[in-house]
Amino acid sequence: MQYRCFNTEIADGVAQIELKRGDELNTMVPEFWRELPDIVREIDADARARVIVITSTGRHFSAGMDLSVFTDRQSAGVTEPPERSRAAARLRDRLSALQESFTVLERVRMPVLVAIQGGCVGGAVDLVSACDCRYASEDAFFVVQEINLGMTADVGTFPRLCHLLPQGWVRELAYTGRRLPAAKARELGLVNDVLPTHAALIGHVMAVAKEIAEKSPLAVHGSKVMINYARDHSIADGLDYIATWQAGMYNPETDMREALTARQEKRPPRFADLLPRGKEII
Repeated sequence: MQYRCFNTEIADGVAQIELKRGDELNTMVPEFWRELPDIVREIDADARARVIVITSTGRHFSAGMDLSVFTDRQSAGVTEPPERSRAAARLRDRLSALQESFTVLERVRMPVLVAIQGGCVGGAVDLVSACDCRYASEDAFFVVQEINLGMTADVGTFPRLCHLLPQGWVRELAYTGRRLPAAKARELGLVNDVLPTHAALIGHVMAVAKEIAEKSPLAVHGSKVMINYARDHSIADGLDYIATWQAGMYNPETDMREALTARQEKRPPRFADLLPRGKEII
């Protein structure tokens, strides 16, 4: 399938989703918001990969939401001014749909890594904060651009950044709209590594992705579920949930045996892929 905003390629258990509108600064046009979740859900539904990597083309990762989306949010399908409360209810639904476009990155069974070069602005911060791991080139920078447009970021920046950065830094970035350079982002823990060039960045992230793809997909999936759950719950809740998860998922006769056997035989382990998600009710 052809996409306006993305190229996709799957090899060796790694699905690379590449933003391809570099000449337009990879702005998030209306098609972007429909295509990204469709691609991610398809990879997950068919278990087509063990890791997803999001990359970009051009000087900047993404300049954020295209102005056409702001216009569309206000007037789509409207021929006359609607009653205020009904317009507000519709806007809330549309915001929830935009949020879901990135929340899907958290819900898929495989880790999502993202490689960021140049500007990561506005809605792009929402995107990368929903990924499992972030990596940047030396020229990368992050901007909570919404404050510079006279609005509050609303697609996921604050619910997620408050778990990724010290709260004082979240507030400074949110209130001022200043740039957060890649080196400082690494110092604060927002990005895992900073690489000197875009090419080095892509090479590094793909190497990390391939290393993850060699692990048990079921164990990786369980780890992602538990990390997300622990973020959103108390320690006691997290302990209880991992005990319940292990009671249902743990099987030493399959992946654990293969991992130990492969180590003894000094060969790479061979793990079965996850099964496709069931689409039938019965």
